[in-house]
Amino acid sequence: MPTSSLTPKRFTPEQKPTSVTQVQSNIRKLIILFLEILVAIPLGYTGISLNFGGIAWILAGVAAGIIICRSCEIFCKHSVKPNRLVRQIGMILVGITIGFSNTRANFAHIATGIPIYIILTLFLLLSGACIGYIYSRLSKINLFTAMLATVPGGVGVMAAIAADYNRNVTLVALSQVFRVTSVVILIPLIARASVGATYTTPQVLFNHQQVFSFEPANLGLLCLTLLIAAIAANLALRVKLPAAHFFSALVVGITFNSMINLLPFVENINYTPPTTLGIIGQILLGITIGEYWGEKPSFGLRALVYIIITTVMTLISGATASIIAMHLTSWDWLTCLLVTAPGGAAEMILVALALDHNVDIVTAGHLVRLVAINSSLPLWVYLFRRLEQPPVV
Repeated sequence: MPTSSLTPKRFTPEQKPTSVTQVQSNIRKLIILFLEILVAIPLGYTGISLNFGGIAWILAGVAAGIIICRSCEIFCKHSVKPNRLVRQIGMILVGITIGFSNTRANFAHIATGIPIYIILTLFLLLSGACIGYIYSRLSKINLFTAMLATVPGGVGVMAAIAADYNRNVTLVALSQVFRVTSVVILIPLIARASVGATYTTPQVLFNHQQVFSFEPANLGLLCLTLLIAAIAANLALRVKLPAAHFFSALVVGITFNSMINLLPFVENINYTPPTTLGIIGQILLGITIGEYWGEKPSFGLRALVYIIITTVMTLISGATASIIAMHLTSWDWLTCLLVTAPGGAAEMILVALALDHNVDIVTAGHLVRLVAINSSLPLWVYLFRRLEQPPVV
């Protein structure tokens, strides 16, 4: 009589460590994230006390990510990889935050400006392609890698494309991170300097008194908001919507109160999420940027100099785009600067929100750009590969 069916299944020695290692890896990631948040909170409060405004939380997250990553490398001999899930959660939280702040915004009149947004997006894409060509000639790397490193399409997206085509992922990621970090730091400083005379106290994203509410009704609405946003993000990913986590959460935030009030058993709800939600989201966004910086680069000073040069050129192209926007629209120069900033869509909208400066225009501009860039990526990748030449030895 065969006994194989009665014999208990045994795992090979190779299988057991795999599951254990996965659990240990997840626990390690949670510990690292906890430490990063722990470091970011006092840094953020310090930034707020120094009148840095709401963007202080993102900068605190960047600093915390760098500090913890480098500390793990030095003291624990453990290399921390950027956590994509953390950034996705941060994008959802920030999307909800921005969405609720735009609940009463009138996007109907902004629709007429979509051609302007598309023109500005095309200008930034073409500028990025030209800068990529110059970068390729200067650094002697292949054209495709240079284009991925300089075209403003997001750190995660461009790094993923580089990995798919077996390019230098680290170079692409660091170039994109350097650009985003420069924009996130410089644009808020310029914006604050421009309104320094009238802007004396930083505006927190929501009501100062509503840091967090433990009332059952508010907790229930918060859980419902997060649940709907998570479901919407999952659906957006399935249909391959550009910037799925941020875009879907933004739509949920804008429409939440209207949709809830349509229910027959609900009467006049005007829910506003706690300030803590936006703060945590900003910290998480900053942490992922800091984690990229915390990684030890595998190239030298010369490559870093080329990255700095191309970043400066990208910032100049963004400034040029803002001048074009000023001539094509009736927006003031600060609005044009925030709309055309080459990267950091969520961060730039947060700056507009902190300054209470044409949030609807800045939001619409960056959303149109996100959709245009991501939906046209296959075409750009095809063109980049067609133009690619063998690297010069």
